[in-house]
Amino acid sequence: MSLLSTTRRTVTRTASAILVAMGLTGAAHAEMDLSGETVEWVIPFSESGGSAKWANFYAPLLAEALPGEPTVVVKFMPGAGSTKGANWFASQAKADGKTIFGSSGSTQFPFLLGDPRVRYDYADWNVVLASGTGGVAYLPPDLAEKFDGDASGLKDIDFIYGSQGATRLDLVPLLAWEMLGLNVEPVFGIKGRGDGRLMFERGEANIDYQTSSSFLKGVMPLVEEGKAVPMMTWGALDEDGNIVRDPTFPDIRTFKEVCDVTPGCETKGERWEAWKAFFIAGFPAQKMVFLPKGATEEMIETYSNAFQKVHARDDFAEISKKRLGVYPQMTGDMAKATLKQGTQVPAEAKAFVINWLEERYGVTLK
Repeated sequence: MSLLSTTRRTVTRTASAILVAMGLTGAAHAEMDLSGETVEWVIPFSESGGSAKWANFYAPLLAEALPGEPTVVVKFMPGAGSTKGANWFASQAKADGKTIFGSSGSTQFPFLLGDPRVRYDYADWNVVLASGTGGVAYLPPDLAEKFDGDASGLKDIDFIYGSQGATRLDLVPLLAWEMLGLNVEPVFGIKGRGDGRLMFERGEANIDYQTSSSFLKGVMPLVEEGKAVPMMTWGALDEDGNIVRDPTFPDIRTFKEVCDVTPGCETKGERWEAWKAFFIAGFPAQKMVFLPKGATEEMIETYSNAFQKVHARDDFAEISKKRLGVYPQMTGDMAKATLKQGTQVPAEAKAFVINWLEERYGVTLK
């Protein structure tokens, strides 16, 4: 049985459970009317990555759910590892309810690490949607033959990886691969994870990872054609905070499982705790939609209720599983809790990562 068919079956079984976790609330007391308006949804990445697929999935549904059914246009603003678009939103977006921003882990990590290019503060913004996701690392078939769950057979390979930057969400795979003892040389400067996938397809990279939405749409066809083989997922969190198999890809080993059986890799200690802290900040709280500073309660209620209306659609579980995977889509208090989770890490984890970035890649953030 194919990985794709297994994934579809598992998604169907769990989709209804995810709907319960969405944090739906009652109707708003007041809503703004957006009849005849255009809402600009700013995405700080290129058009080929997971954030683009996430926003393009939601945009027409949001347009239909907002009062007055405005046009929702996704505007891509890549650059500086997503800080360019985030800085623009923080300084330029008007609090008129017609500009929203789509953040991701690669936007959260520079904020968490004190990147000097950051000119935005999540405390200023108003979250109206939070989406969890997962991530899948994969290999070309010839190298996958050397991997049986223990990564030791890959330690003599010189890997090339297309990366947005070591301070972005890419630090999760980069640190994971290093913990496994792999020699992975990143090529920095791509504008979105979709560009990394294209490097893999062209043979310019021989290892890659994609968030779940991009893997489902862009990499699963390669898997079915025999051109790519899943290596591992980053996993998911259970109710006790333990890393378990990703519900969208239950047949693929987690990084924790691979680390447990690979000599030299440990799932305890400061390196593991740092990796886990940034995984939690970057994936269960992976993508969020914000209104800018100064947004009124009316605007916040309007968008929160619109996303709740989208989630309450009879067909939402079916259409979202194919595009986003099986992950919570949260509004209201649950979105606020997810924002807190995605924008805070323990001081020890932050210190470890900052030192690692300087020693490994010459990135100075102190």
